[in-house]
Amino acid sequence: MIPPRLPEHATPQQMRKALVRMRLELHRQELHYETLRLTQPLQQVRAWQQQMNLRHAPLWGLAGVTLLGFFGGRNIGGLRRWLRQAGPYVPLLVSALRLLGTPRPRGAAPPPGQPPP
Repeated sequence: MIPPRLPEHATPQQMRKALVRMRLELHRQELHYETLRLTQPLQQVRAWQQQMNLRHAPLWGLAGVTLLGFFGGRNIGGLRRWLRQAGPYVPLLVSALRLLGTPRPRGAAPPPGQPPP
């Protein structure tokens, strides 16, 4: 923060104004820093969605939360057991989402092993 320039012989009123401006600037910077800290998880999720190249990532996330609620229900132990059993399938799900979420240009040849549409 750059301190405000004051005349050589500043009056007490000018010094109070400068002090208030410095406090306001400091408060603004603190709010900005806290906002960045609070929104960091959201930025990480957005970056993950862009990395995955998913077209409908919010829908997939909503579907995942719904499934967790459905399978978990009220029994937290059941949810833990389900998550432990489903853990090995996460890489398969991620690769399937990448495959489904990657848009193909029109007129492009289908990947090998797939029949043409």
